[in-house]
Amino acid sequence: MVQLTRWDPFREIDNLQREVNQLFETFPTLERRSRNNYTFAPAAELHETSDAVQLKLEVPGIDPKDLDIQATAESVSISGERKSEETSEDGGIHRSEFYYGKFQRVIPLPCRIQNNNIEANYKDGVLHLNLPKAEEEKNKVVKVDIKS
Repeated sequence: MVQLTRWDPFREIDNLQREVNQLFETFPTLERRSRNNYTFAPAAELHETSDAVQLKLEVPGIDPKDLDIQATAESVSISGERKSEETSEDGGIHRSEFYYGKFQRVIPLPCRIQNNNIEANYKDGVLHLNLPKAEEEKNKVVKVDIKS
């Protein structure tokens, strides 16, 4: 004998909502992240040409004057702080996925650069660094003749 059960679409919606609520309850909030020493590290993109290394870093919401860029011949160190906006809300819920706080990122370079000749530009939340290669790096590839 087969037992039939009546399908109730509202029960399915209730189950789905309960699962979504559980997901948000277990979602790590910013407070938990900061207690677990979560650090913000901006995404970087590196491109090497024959004369220079081009480095781009995503730092939206950070004022360029709040960035500190230091370079050696082998690496670039970028640090800064994304400051949280002070908001005053009466009641209600406030949830944010933005990351606030200080960061530091050291990016090793694929070759030596002239660290006294770097150009930096900031546009639309992206920091662009042009890192000219050291002269010895430009001449690193040499044609070798084979004797027979």
